[in-house]
Amino acid sequence: MGEIRWSDIEAGLRARLLPPVIPPGAMPFFSLSYLLVLFFPLVMPRFPPVDWTTTLLSVLMFLPMYFGFYWLRGWRRFATLVGIVALALAILPANLFANTYVIYACILSAHLSVVEMLGIFVVANAALPGTVYLLGGPATTIGLVNVLSGGMAMLGCRAWYQNACKNQALKLSQLEVQRIAALAERERIGRDLHDLLGHTLSVIALKSELAAKLVDRDIEAARIEIKEVERVTRQALFEVRRAVTGMRAHGLLAELANGRAALASAQVHFDYQVLPQELPTQAENVLAMCLREAITNIIRHAHARRCHARLECGEVSAVLEISDDGVGGMRAEGNGLTGMRERIEVAGGRLLVESQKDCGTQLRIELPLAHPEPEAALTAARHLKLVASR
Repeated sequence: MGEIRWSDIEAGLRARLLPPVIPPGAMPFFSLSYLLVLFFPLVMPRFPPVDWTTTLLSVLMFLPMYFGFYWLRGWRRFATLVGIVALALAILPANLFANTYVIYACILSAHLSVVEMLGIFVVANAALPGTVYLLGGPATTIGLVNVLSGGMAMLGCRAWYQNACKNQALKLSQLEVQRIAALAERERIGRDLHDLLGHTLSVIALKSELAAKLVDRDIEAARIEIKEVERVTRQALFEVRRAVTGMRAHGLLAELANGRAALASAQVHFDYQVLPQELPTQAENVLAMCLREAITNIIRHAHARRCHARLECGEVSAVLEISDDGVGGMRAEGNGLTGMRERIEVAGGRLLVESQKDCGTQLRIELPLAHPEPEAALTAARHLKLVASR
């Protein structure tokens, strides 16, 4: 049984509970630990009696609003925070530590505009002490604690959120720079190949034609010309290999950047967790081609709003997961998916597809980072060795 890592747990929770647009990090989950404050009366014997049934029901009501807030936009977000504050005021008679929900409203308001954030803070911290006062509780104490705790939590979460957004924008900018660099490199390679092969093929054609004319009159001269054709061909092969080396180094990152641009033009948000790392050339090429095909299918068929890609690399294998929230319900594999599966199987990997109606499509590509060469490649290698030995 493999080792369970927090990063895997967090990724699974994020995929199910949070939209892809939320910046990476465990803050949305760690913040829930503050709910323990609701149960402080268990260790405070002199605290007024608590209605635990109402308290537990309030937690069950709060969690959908908490995670739903991240999925909503516009005025619905503000309305959700008002609902959380109303929940706090409603259960104050059952548990005076219900001010915890007001602090959560302050934390979540950090995702709104400054005006909306201050509005929630002022309204919540004015309504709470007033309600406590009407209940005959320590309104001043709870009010001060809530202002300090809520204010600090709100400012801290605001700083985290802005910093996370900046980091995410920086990563996207870096990928954009890499994409532009890759395009420039492709243009350079195209020019080099044109200049190189245009001249070389002309030389090969001329020398081959000359050898054909000499073969009946001077066999030795024809043999010399054929040797020269061989030399020019080998030199051209070396130059071509050297020219395309730069293209291979940016395959997957370039496809990520190209995919982001293509999905954005189709109004699909693309979120991915792929760290730059060294991959074998063959594995990177296969993953890049599969990513391109998957994104093409999403744009053409999925009618999705969001797409998520994640790459994990171990010592012996790599796993690429691509998911969308489109219509799903794929009945049969098309030519693109069939070609993807064949490409993966040739590389020694496997493709898993899950597509349920109205639940989107998930692709999982498992690829070994090193595997025996296919039989065709082995046969070609043996043939080259035989020719060289001659």
